[in-house]
Amino acid sequence: MTTGAKIAWDDTVLPFQLDRSDIRGRVARLDGVLESVLKQHDYPPVIEALVAEMALLTALIGQTVKLRWKLSLQVRGSGAARLIATDYYGPTEEGEPARIRAYASYDAETLEHSADPFSQIGQGYFAILIDQGEGMQPYQGITPIAGGSLSACAETYFAQSEQIPTRFALTYGRSQQPGENEHWRAGGVMLQHMPKASPLMEQGEPDSDGLLTAASLLDDDEGENWSRANMLLDTVEEIELIGPTVTPTELLLRLFHEEDARVYDTQAIRFGCTCSEERVRQSLSIYSAKDISTMTTDEGIVEADCQFCGAHYAFDPATLGFEAEATGDGN
Repeated sequence: MTTGAKIAWDDTVLPFQLDRSDIRGRVARLDGVLESVLKQHDYPPVIEALVAEMALLTALIGQTVKLRWKLSLQVRGSGAARLIATDYYGPTEEGEPARIRAYASYDAETLEHSADPFSQIGQGYFAILIDQGEGMQPYQGITPIAGGSLSACAETYFAQSEQIPTRFALTYGRSQQPGENEHWRAGGVMLQHMPKASPLMEQGEPDSDGLLTAASLLDDDEGENWSRANMLLDTVEEIELIGPTVTPTELLLRLFHEEDARVYDTQAIRFGCTCSEERVRQSLSIYSAKDISTMTTDEGIVEADCQFCGAHYAFDPATLGFEAEATGDGN
């Protein structure tokens, strides 16, 4: 493969459909985007792995949101990894890239650096939030932490909250090509059974934990198609998922050549943060002058840092809060 072909597929999501099985899916490759997300913070490797998996899930899931919509994934846990949050911003116009950002909060004192990353979350919940824009009610769905990975949590979410059988095959880690510096790279495939025509899907039987699974949502014929597609996906190798020597279209041909795979236009992904001085001012506008004074440093300024991109903001306290106009500043 030429270098140009490799670059063309990096930081993209390729939607596809298996016509024989009523299954849709996506192939994602993250390279520079993931590196940009992780270099904003000096996370230990165990936290980097969780953020990498979450960012890849966000790219795969977020590809379905409409223009100008925002999709957020959140994991909150009782363990050392307290919070993993990602945002996916749909393109503002057709043909433009989508944007992703991510952030993690953790307890450095209790973090086990040699442990399985997922074990550092503990008990908690996995949530998906969709913001459709001004004037629209945001959607939120929550399921408990389940399974042995963040992708398993996402599969449980879709079965439990959306009643859509879903499967992820992901890989991520530090990669190095000849002549390149070591950097983060990720790749994955997402499969989903098409929703039934009826808006009211028949409720399946939960598993022993009281949670729905893909198998409990499908009838015999659908279940056979779903099992076949999953067995084909089971044959995928990590190097095929992460690339860069196998393009997504070559991967789909290798995995699903008998399933009549149909591909659609790719969606480019970029790292992007929406923080700004105006947004910080707006977030502080709910506070009184007394509240603002408690946030003021000994140097006489109010400081704020963006958790996602690390941008630093400094303000004159007289210009902040809902009493700012009373200062004569005019803001």
